[in-house]
Formats: sequence, structure tokens, C-alpha cells
Amino acid sequence: MSPGRASRAARPLSLALVASTLAWVGAAAPAEAAPPSCSKRTNNTYAKLLECVTVEGVRAHQAVFQSIADANDDEYYPGSRVAGTEGYAKSVDYVAGKLRAAGYTVTLDPFEFQFVFPALLRQTGPVTASYATGTYTGSGNGTVSGGVVPIDLALLPPRASTSACEATDFTGIDLSGPSDIALIQRGTCPFGVKAANAQAAGAEAVVIFNDGASPAREGLIVGTLVPSVVTIPVVGASFADGVTLAQPGSTGQVRVLPSETRTDYNVIAEKRGTYRDNVVMSGAHLDSVGAGPGINDNGSGSAALLETALQMAKVKPVNTVRYAWWGAEESGLLGSTAYVQGLSQAEKDRIALYLNYDMVGSPNYVLTIYDADTSTFPAPAGVPIPEGSAAIEALYEGFYTSVGQPYDDAQYSGRSDYQAFILAGIPSGGLFTGAEGVKTAAQQAVWGGTAGAQYDPCYHLACDTYANNNNAALDVNSDLIAYAALTYAYSTEPVNGVVGEPVPESVPLPAPAGPEGTFCTTAGCPSGGLHDDHESESE
Repeated sequence: MSPGRASRAARPLSLALVASTLAWVGAAAPAEAAPPSCSKRTNNTYAKLLECVTVEGVRAHQAVFQSIADANDDEYYPGSRVAGTEGYAKSVDYVAGKLRAAGYTVTLDPFEFQFVFPALLRQTGPVTASYATGTYTGSGNGTVSGGVVPIDLALLPPRASTSACEATDFTGIDLSGPSDIALIQRGTCPFGVKAANAQAAGAEAVVIFNDGASPAREGLIVGTLVPSVVTIPVVGASFADGVTLAQPGSTGQVRVLPSETRTDYNVIAEKRGTYRDNVVMSGAHLDSVGAGPGINDNGSGSAALLETALQMAKVKPVNTVRYAWWGAEESGLLGSTAYVQGLSQAEKDRIALYLNYDMVGSPNYVLTIYDADTSTFPAPAGVPIPEGSAAIEALYEGFYTSVGQPYDDAQYSGRSDYQAFILAGIPSGGLFTGAEGVKTAAQQAVWGGTAGAQYDPCYHLACDTYANNNNAALDVNSDLIAYAALTYAYSTEPVNGVVGEPVPESVPLPAPAGPEGTFCTTAGCPSGGLHDDHESESE
């Protein structure tokens, strides 16, 4: 029987089939290891499944990811699981092997991408130092040693920078030498515009550093220059390093090696349901950045999704269930984009919904849900919210409410692996516990932790290790990931109108308590706000 997707949103949103065992003890209770019976039984009720999806099980997968990273002695990215290296390949082997052993049909989905080697940023005078950096997507390559030339910087508060946004910013600045490095501050206009203006003015290399306009905009910044066409090397820097490079008489060196075409793989696991043409997808990116092992970003989402799939392996779903572990997300959402673009329209039409899990155990966490109903944040210009996505948000809200967990909204920005799905019109949702953003006092009052510190102080750093974790956040979100997977394995009616079956022994979720509103300090909310992982493509 194949109901298809023709009746999407034909029925009003209903949580009657989005059910919960309200007697289940919430995430505040101490986590316990799964009972021995979990390996033998069919976890086809919420009570059974949530008993078996434990934080210990999730952490065991994260420990394996850590050991894989530790063993990766790549010349350029040691200690990481970055796509294109042995660390990522071993992560693929581990996930695929566990899923095959559990009985899933597993496909390694290949895609080609440009493997980017680490950039170099050094100051050679009046001080000597090497700085954390990275290559902007779309950069040219080469090695440039010479004078550092500041371009219209705003180093004093409020640091409202328009650096290099206009060609006139270069008027009167001599870039006629053979090796000039333009030093540009983030702000106002896209990175590509800044770099293109510098190139047109005669610069041989560019450093774009963070603007320091807020605590969240002080660290290393690396983004994309696309769609601008730039042929000179362009690298990033933190605000503090930019200030040091801006001192009079500064000289430096920038190096960007040519990229290399490599092939890597998404891991796709499927269990066919009664409804072959109503496919429920959940995904998480498996790769790390080059700086470290990536155990929260995104070993947390990858591990929680893997444990969910393993504990649901014996369930006979009504809908076809498909899980994905994406490659090269950190290189620009490459694996998921290649996957969706490679599907025929008929195959896209089979996908009822997509659920995305990118960073779900941040150590200084907030519990947030992609804001599909835009009750807190409007979506950025050009970001579609497919019909049915708000029903996914409502499920997550109802679950958090049922276990007494406060939650808030994260902007529905498309800045993670759900981007390709929403661009294809597929309803999508997801969870997020924060990255480089800074926790406020209001958020500390709700979720604890440390106000004034990043949600993940080790975001994109070498210290994103097994220790970079919060068990409370990881525990409740692992349960929610499992809860959503089981719900939609039985019915997607609230999302696309396709009637399935209720989960056995289920009861309705309560009405959502509503977001905490900790991102709004005045009437209405800004257009920005907390967003998921992938770095902004512009200013």
C-alpha cells in the first residue's frame, strides 16, 4: 500500500496521534543503563523505546567517535573526523557496521567535494605569532608575504563596521606593491563583496576578521565568498588577532593551498514500512571540523540518532523509516545537498518529512526547536518553510511540555542539513542546544549553566572532546529524537495528511506550554537570534 504525499496538509493539525506515555519519568531523573531485554524485544511503544534509548548508550557511541579521532594522524587534520580524512572514513565504517548488524538496509551514498587544506596566517612584524584561521569558501590560493594594510576599521565600540563594503574605502590606500595583505573587518555587507573590492583595488591577499560588536562576534570567523568571484587567498581571524594585525608597521604571511577533489560518503539506512512511498527521514552530520574530534558538533546528534535507530531495529513501521548521517556538513552542507539534488522528483515526493539533529548536548545548553511557525523569529529572506513543518515543531513542544522541560525557539534559518530538504519543499524540523552564542541571565534562570559564557565554549575547537557535554540536555533530547522517530514511523497525519496508526499504548501529548521567550527583551523579536550550526554566508 503506497499512500504517497498528495494529501499533504489536507487535515488540520492534530496531536491525537502524536502520543506520549505521560507516566514516563522526565530527563531530570538520573539516567540508567538500558535493561538487558532491550537487545531482544521490539520497542514498539514509547515506554519500551525510551527505557532502551539511554544517555549511556549514546555516550558509548561518542566514546567511539573520540577514539577514532584520537587515532587519526592525518598530516593536516590530526585528531579530527573531518570529511576526506581517515577519521571520517572510520566514523562511516562504525555507523554503517552497527546498522547492518541491526538489520537495516545500508547504502554508502558517494559525493565528490573539494577538500580544503588548512590555511596559514602569521604575523612577522612588529611581533611574531601564528593565528587560528581558516579559508573562506570560494577563496583563491597562493602564499603572500608582505605588509598588512587596514581598510576602514572600526576597532572602538560600538564597532559598527562597513570595512571594504564600498570601492571608495580603498581611495588613497596604496596597494600597488607586489605583496599587500588587506585587513578587513566583518560587518554590514557580504564577505564576498569585501574580498572582491580588495582584489579590485590591488590586494594580493585578504584577512577578514570578526568585528567584536558583541561577545558572540569576537572569535575566529570563516564564511563563504560565493557568489563573488575571488582569485586571491582569503582567510579569517578573530577580533583580537585582527586588532594585533592592525598595528602600524604590521607585516604578515597568508597561505592557502589549492583544494583537492575527493570522494566521501553519506550513510543511509532504511527499513521498509507498509507504506513504501511515505518515507520518514531523520539525519545528523557525521563529520567534524578540522580543529578537533567534534564530539558535541556533531557527535551528539550522530550518536543519539544511531542509538535511536538501533533500539528501533525490530519495530515493524507503518511508514518507511530512513536515517542519514551526512558528510562534509562543515564544508558547506555538501553531503546532504548532493543527496537531495541527486533524487528524482518522484523520490523527493516520497519523503514525508525530514528531522535534523545538529548539536543536541551543548555543555552550557538551552533547549530550542526550529521555529517553523515563526512565533519568535521570522525566517531569513529566501528561506522557505514548507507546509507541515509547524506540526513537527508542535510535536517537539508537546514532548518537552509532557516531561516538564522548558524550551525556546531557534530561528528557522536553513543553516544546517535541512536546507536542501526545505528548498525541495519537504517539511522539516529539528532541535538545537546552542553553539557560539552567549547564554543570557534570563536563560541561566531557566536552564541553569553560566550566563555570559558560550552555549558551547568548545564550538569548532580542539576541546570539543568527549568531556564537552551536558548529560541532562543529551538525555532529554535523545529521548525526544527517539520519540519523534517512533511517532512518525506510525503516522505522519499531522504533517502531510497521510493517515497511519497510533503508536501502541499511547496517550495524547499535552498542549505545548509555549516558548520561554528568552531571546526577546522588547516587544517583538529581532530578525536574527539563535540559529543552528552552519556559518552565515554573508556579514
